[in-house]
Formats: sequence, structure tokens, C-alpha cells
Amino acid sequence: MSDKIVQLNEQVIKTELKELVRQSVQEVLNSLLDAEADQLTNAQKYERTEGRQDTRAGHYTRKLLTGAGEVELEVPKLRTLTFESAIIERYRRRESSVEEALVEMYLAGVSTRRIEDITELLWDAKLSAGTVSRLNGKVYEQIEAWRKRPLERTYPYVFLDGVYLKRNWGGEYENVAILIAMAVNERGEREVIGATEGMKEDKESWLAFLRHLKERGLQGTQLFTADKCTGLIESMAEVFPQARYQRCVVHYYRNIFSVVPRKKVKETAAMLKAIHAQEDKVAALKKLGDVTEKLQEMKLYDAAQKVEAAAIETLTYMDFPREHWRRIRTNNAIERLNREIKRRTKSIGAFPEGRSALMLVCARPRHMEQSEWGQKTYLNMQHLEDYQPSDS
Repeated sequence: MSDKIVQLNEQVIKTELKELVRQSVQEVLNSLLDAEADQLTNAQKYERTEGRQDTRAGHYTRKLLTGAGEVELEVPKLRTLTFESAIIERYRRRESSVEEALVEMYLAGVSTRRIEDITELLWDAKLSAGTVSRLNGKVYEQIEAWRKRPLERTYPYVFLDGVYLKRNWGGEYENVAILIAMAVNERGEREVIGATEGMKEDKESWLAFLRHLKERGLQGTQLFTADKCTGLIESMAEVFPQARYQRCVVHYYRNIFSVVPRKKVKETAAMLKAIHAQEDKVAALKKLGDVTEKLQEMKLYDAAQKVEAAAIETLTYMDFPREHWRRIRTNNAIERLNREIKRRTKSIGAFPEGRSALMLVCARPRHMEQSEWGQKTYLNMQHLEDYQPSDS
């Protein structure tokens, strides 16, 4: 008996078997194509009979992605008849459904690299350059259609914010702002109603963005909630003069904390929260005076000045239904959206141009709108319909 031990390289065997299966699939599919051509011409290849309907005119090659890997098909060409293969038609249907699935993955915020990994896992081949190009084109078309869609509902509450991303422009990196508008419609559901690229959060950018929203049909807006960005308040007054402005309470607190020593932040925060914990605006304004005096006694003069100068902008929400106060006095509704966008874009680093940044930023909220996030009631709008403002 021989003492020799036969060693098998499992990976090599797997690779060779996979290639054998791929070749077999390729041979079978090409045989089926030939059979279809024979049936259509009523004659086998090179056969000359009285019943022949047409003759062959060579073939063209095309690639087909299968579970066994990518195969090369030799599709017959006929001189007069059009060769329509059931195999190719099934492939087209499958290719279309696969492409639609990939587009939806991209629009849901799945990274391109992850999509490539998924396709390689399922079909043992990466996306071709042509497929990637088609995907990008389809995604851009769908994003632009969504971004420019008519706004046919009324939107009593609108939240505005900007998210900054890095862009590579001419070999230099710069920050670019994506301006975003989220709203609560008359049914109490959340919608992302707008997104656009602005070089920065300035008056020119905000004015153009708000005009864009109005041109698309934004109406019925009673309150805008946002941080105090340069030119934003003036732009809102110009485009939507009937709407009120609510400064985000959270950003207001942060602005004050920036001039408060760390060891006094906790005490200051409690004082500020006491202003917004009052039962009505009259009581809140009285508490505001008390807090300002207390800050001055603590020698926090810069903080006292900031509190007194801007607090009234943070109390607009008190002119609306009490049931809505917690959700309309801050930008928290849109902050979650921004965090999701930043999470999705973090791995990219810098975008090559504004279009790709805008595409990816819009992809996630578009997907979220169609999920429970966009279909769940965020506010009971009956409270707004029934609300009778007080004289305070």
C-alpha cells in the first residue's frame, strides 16, 4: 500500500468547478439560442430545404449575468426576420428588475460599494461601468423629479436647517451647505419639502431657496422654526410675510453657553429652561427679566445680554396650541434627519461636485418619507384648527 498522501487544494477545486459550471451554462444557453433560431427559420444552421423561412447572418455577442457567473452569449442574426429570443427577453425583464432594485437601494442610502458587494454576492460579478452609469442617471432623474415636485398640500409648520459637506473643487477642499426644509402638513405628517445646494447659509442662498419653495406651491405656513442664520429671517419676511419665526430653543441655549464658564453652565441651563417652562408668554417674559437680573448678579454680563436680546424670538411657539409646543420650539425634528445624512455621507469624505452631494443628501429623506417616518402622525392638527389665540 502506498504511503503517499494526496493533498487537495480546496480553493482551487472550487474555482475550477465554478468555471466548469459557468462554461456548461454558457454552452446550454447558446444551444438554446441556436434552437430558437432553427425554429424561427424552420431549418437548422446551413440546412437548405424548401420550407426554410430565412437564413443566418452570423451572430453578435452579449454578456448575461447568471447565478453561475457572467457568460457570453452568441445571439443569432437573421437576414430578413427579427430574432427575438425568449431567453434574452427574460434576461431583459430580470435586468430591469435588478436595476430597479439597485436604484431603490441607492435611493435608500445604501453606499455604492455596498451595492457592488451585494451584486457580487448574488451574481458573482460586479456592476459594469455601463450599469453604474445608467444607475446614476436614473437616480439623478428620480431625485430631481422628487426635489422639484409640486407642493399640493398646506404646511402650517416648516423647519429649516443646513448641513455642511466637503467638496473637492479644482483640487481644493471647501465646505458646501445643503439647505433643507422639512414640514408638517395639514394631516400632521412630516415631509421633506425641499433641498438645494447653497455655497453657504447666507441671505442670497436662503432667499433663492424660499422662493423655490413658494414657486412649487408652499402655502398655509404659519410658523418657521430655524436657527438664527445670516439673512434667513429677512428672507422669510420677504417671501412669506404672513408667517411667524421661532428661533430654535436648543441652538439659543448653545449660543448662550458659549460665553458661560463651564462650571456655571449647569446652573445657567436650569435658569434658561425655567423661562420656557412657564404656562404662557406673559409668565415667560416675567421669568426672562428675573433670569437676566440673576445672570448680571453672577457677573455673566455677555450671557445676560444674549438672553435679553434674543429670548423673545424663542417664545413664538407659545402663540400656538400648547399640545404642539414641545415639537415646534426646536429644530429637533430636522436634526435627526441631518444626523442620518451625515452618517450616510461620512465614509465618502469629499464629494467631487455639488450634484453628487445633493443626490446622496436627498436620497435618504426621499426614502424616509415613504417609510413609517413619513406616514406616521407627528402632530394632531385638529388642535391648530380649534386653537383660539389669547390676548397675551
